[in-house]
Order: sequence, then structure tokens, then C-alpha cells
Amino acid sequence: MKIDSPKMQEQSMTVETIHVLESKTEYRNQLIEQISLDNQEALKVSYENVIFRNVMISDSTLEQFEFTDVVFENCDFSNVNFSGAIMHRAAWTNCKFVGTDFSSSRMQNVQFAQCVGDYSNFRFAHLKQVAFAECSLISADFAYLALQKMLLDQCNIDQSFMTGTKLKGLDLSNCQFDSLVLNMEDLNGCVISPYQAATFVGLMGIVIKS
Repeated sequence: MKIDSPKMQEQSMTVETIHVLESKTEYRNQLIEQISLDNQEALKVSYENVIFRNVMISDSTLEQFEFTDVVFENCDFSNVNFSGAIMHRAAWTNCKFVGTDFSSSRMQNVQFAQCVGDYSNFRFAHLKQVAFAECSLISADFAYLALQKMLLDQCNIDQSFMTGTKLKGLDLSNCQFDSLVLNMEDLNGCVISPYQAATFVGLMGIVIKS
């Protein structure tokens, strides 16, 4: 699956120090690094051509944020409410978003690599050209997604919620899971390994006699 990478212009960036997040603020051409914020509350903040590096934001409500051509490196946004976010050409590498709320967000050309997103919430999100590679997504909520080309590559998705999401064309064969929460009819066209087939047989209530 081809995903457009962020179009970065690092030579034009300046270093930005942020002490508080304010609603309807715009950040462009900036490097934001080595900051730690918690208990923030802001709405409709936009970022374009921005690198977040070693940034920690926790226990905050940051709804309807917009990210275009943005890179996140070694960041921790656990337990942040990013509901309604818009992301276009964004790359997350070695980040944590444990319990983070991305519900009802819109993501296009977004990459998550080697991240920990256990208990994260993507419910009702629109995902187009979105890839998760070598990520831990235990008990993540992918229910009722409007899904257009998502990749899950070598991810742990055990106990994830996928109810109401049409999984046709999604390849789960190299992902790790013992159980998933979903409707059997949504599995039509999903690609799984022979080993994983036994898990789905169990979901159907069928008992295999040895």
C-alpha cells in the first residue's frame, strides 16, 4: 500500500517553545521538542510542516486538532482526547498513545511505526491509506470505522474491538491476537493465517474435535 509521506521543509523551521496550548492557534514551519505538558484544554489548533520530538502531553482535551505534513518522534500523548482530529500526511515513530481518543477523526496518508497504542480509541474514524507497523494495539477500539485501505503489519491487536467495521481486503495474517471483538459478517474478504482460523471458528461457536 502506497502512503504519501509528510512533505517536510526542515530548512525553514524555527524552534518553538510552548508552555500552554491555546484554541485556534496556528503553527507552521516549526520544531517542537523536549516539552512536557499536562491538563491542557484547547480546540481547533492547526500544525503544518511541524516536527514533534520528545514531546509529552498527558490527560488533556485537544479536540478537532489539524495536522498536515507533521512528524511525531518519541512522543507520548497517552490519555489525550484528540477526537475529531484531522491528519493528512503524518508519521508517528516510536510514540505512545495509550488510552488516547482518536474517535471520529479523519486520517489520510498516516503512518504509525513501532508505537504503543493499547486501549486507544479510533471508533467512527475515517481511515484512508493508514498503516500500523510493529505496533502494540491491545484492546484498541477500531469499531464502526469508515475504512479505505488500512494496513496492520506485525501488530499485536489482541482483544481489539472491530465490531461494525468491514474488514474486506484487510490482511491480519502476520498480526498477533488470541481473540477479537467483532461480528462474523464483517470478516467477509479478510485475510488470515491458517493458525488464526481456529480463533474465528471459536467465535462462530464451532467446537473442533481432535
